[in-house]
Amino acid sequence: MKIAAVIVDVPSRQTDRPFDYKIPEKWEDVLQIGMRVVVPFGTRRLQGFVVDIKTYSDVKSLKAIEAILDVAPVLNEELLRLGQYLTETTLCFAISAYQAMLPAAMKAKYEKEIRLVDEKYRDRLHPNVQPFFSNRSAVSWKELENTNVLSRLQKDVQNGYLEVIYHLKDKAAKKTIKYVAFSVPEEQRKKAIESLPANAVKQKQLLELLLFNEHLPLKEVLERSGASHASVKTLIQKGIICEYEVEAYRDPYGQHHFAATQPLMLTEEQQQALEPIVNSIKENEHQVFLLYGVTGSGKTEVYMQAIEAVLKQGKEAIVLVPEISLTPQMVERFKGRFGSQVAVLHSGLSIGEKYDEWRKIHRKEVKLVVGARSAIFAPFENLGMIIIDEEHESSYKQEETPRYHARDVAIYRARFHQCPVVLGSATPSLESFARAKKGVYQLLTLTKRMSENGLPAVSIIDMREELRSGNRSMFSRTLFEKLRERLDKGEQSVLFLNRRGYSTFVMCRDCGHVIRCAHCDISLTYHRVQQRLKCHYCGHEEPLAYSCPSCGSEHIRFFGTGTQKVEEELTKLLPQARVIRMDVDTTSRKGAHERILSEFGAGKADILLGTQMIAKGLDFPKVTLVGVLSADTMLHLPDFRACEKTFQLLTQVSGRAGRHELPGEVVIQTYTPEHYSIELAARHDYEAFYQKEMALRRFHGYPPFYYLTLITVSHPELIKAVSVTEKIAGYLRAQLSKEAIILGPVASPIARLHDRYRYQCMIKYKREANFTKILKNVVDRYQQEMSQGELLITIDTNPYMMM
Repeated sequence: MKIAAVIVDVPSRQTDRPFDYKIPEKWEDVLQIGMRVVVPFGTRRLQGFVVDIKTYSDVKSLKAIEAILDVAPVLNEELLRLGQYLTETTLCFAISAYQAMLPAAMKAKYEKEIRLVDEKYRDRLHPNVQPFFSNRSAVSWKELENTNVLSRLQKDVQNGYLEVIYHLKDKAAKKTIKYVAFSVPEEQRKKAIESLPANAVKQKQLLELLLFNEHLPLKEVLERSGASHASVKTLIQKGIICEYEVEAYRDPYGQHHFAATQPLMLTEEQQQALEPIVNSIKENEHQVFLLYGVTGSGKTEVYMQAIEAVLKQGKEAIVLVPEISLTPQMVERFKGRFGSQVAVLHSGLSIGEKYDEWRKIHRKEVKLVVGARSAIFAPFENLGMIIIDEEHESSYKQEETPRYHARDVAIYRARFHQCPVVLGSATPSLESFARAKKGVYQLLTLTKRMSENGLPAVSIIDMREELRSGNRSMFSRTLFEKLRERLDKGEQSVLFLNRRGYSTFVMCRDCGHVIRCAHCDISLTYHRVQQRLKCHYCGHEEPLAYSCPSCGSEHIRFFGTGTQKVEEELTKLLPQARVIRMDVDTTSRKGAHERILSEFGAGKADILLGTQMIAKGLDFPKVTLVGVLSADTMLHLPDFRACEKTFQLLTQVSGRAGRHELPGEVVIQTYTPEHYSIELAARHDYEAFYQKEMALRRFHGYPPFYYLTLITVSHPELIKAVSVTEKIAGYLRAQLSKEAIILGPVASPIARLHDRYRYQCMIKYKREANFTKILKNVVDRYQQEMSQGELLITIDTNPYMMM
């Protein structure tokens, strides 16, 4: 008897272990580790993942597996191990870890069918399987799952003759095209045409068309022969032709023609950076490289030539880029160099498009994946390298369960495959740079830009002085003059403001009342186009009030500046300027991101105004001016990384200027010009910033000198949230060593979200023997209350969001 150990889809501490199920005899040779199954669990039927197959169980009377959901494993052995690693390091449930690795389409409700990949394989199917496909190209899974042909079917799938198709109920079904072909042997085809009655003119024309074409799309056959659907139906009934479907991948880049590109000549610095990476690839050595190169120094070309070395070895590569810099420009670079070997995964794709890209990887049709954070789980089995571009980006940290960091997952996978990881950035995270300084990572440096211009000149403008001299505009005189200059010269400018909307808050000037969200402890942002107030946290919206809800006064004033307000001001001050705005509001529709950038690239606008999404990955030859409207936006957030994030963002935005022949300039407007992160970003001096920031981190006990864990408790009742947090903090103080520092409990910086009160405590520690076990005990203690839905405890073992 064979037994399967199954992780069931119940995310709770009590069920976070494998359960044994008997494998029915008919499936003993079919079921493999990594497949999904349906099993009885109490009174329910649940989905689960097979994590082991064995011959013995301690349980006396075992229930049997009810259904198999896959013909081939969806998770290979390495990804199953990775799931265990995530369970341990992020304190998530195993089921959550496994589901995070699959595309959303596979978690939805669907019906499955087995389809013939191509007509030419019909005769190659196993004799026992052939009868099911005698007069059709697809068979429903329900028809096959209880037959004795499953092991034969599996072989045909492995050989590439058949494939599994998911028809999703949420519209992410396969996209298919109907084809028609002769179903009679070649020698009988002319006879078949002659046997038709004289008045069947259209049927004859249709068959004559097929005589010269092996098979054609149904739509084309009807158009070219003039025949109707009725004619086709009659010919199918007579057994002369057959109709079948061929899958067409939903290619999000299908309309594009990517011009093929050739490797560029490398500079001496690039060559020196590439050599150790290529050696590591050839020697199958696991090493972590930190490629620290100034903006515009040609890091992407180093990546591409390293990928070429991987592909030459017949291996695969993953390239991660931050979601916001996964621009069409970035995709074009990789598609242009590596063509159809590239799959692209990011949040802008529909569920169906993501599923199709994932299947290309799973079927080994591609060798390279370019994508955002979740692309790190691409089901490759022969990895030769993983690249993480802009490795300092906080978007590589997942903020929902499982709370993994893509960099940690990359290093884990690369260790398994004995291959290199390349982390690239102009402003590496302090943790990575400290590891490179210690020799844990190997540091590779690019100090010069590929264009001979060098880095752009940066001016810092003190907005306090502007106010004192009577300039109440959001543009300093310097920035305004430089914008006008660029318009006169026919050059382009980029303006950066990290706030969308029209104003950041709305206040009554009589009583000081600020209009806040009804569900969160946060002020509402005014969006002028829709004349509405919006909460950027929970999505709550309400119409603009023209009188104060507190005192009835009509003296309502808009404070702060958002991108909409800047756009309006620009059109007043520079009516001749063509302005394109790029923020969450203007890019919410599919393809908008791409349209805006291609319009700007084609010179249809003079000024690109945007939020964080314009800070990275953009490379336009005519951009010679970058203006940062407020460098202080992130500086005063309650986050120990605020200065680091400000320095990184300013350096990245500055890097958009003067990347080609024309020299670039940057203007940074600020109310704190003396702050070291702004001063050093203006000087492009990462080393000095690193030294200064590390000294402060050491003094205050923050990473990389300490590890951090953040525990957040939320509940609809304030008293409950406070008391649970206090009990947790008390338990931790009793269990952890004297070296551990426990801060709190305190209210979270945003004390209420979605009608839930939030309290938190933070643990700073260096080495704690049973740390994971102690944290698991915290979750176990409140498991029952959490399962009832009111209480929520989240534990983040490497927090990037302090809010």
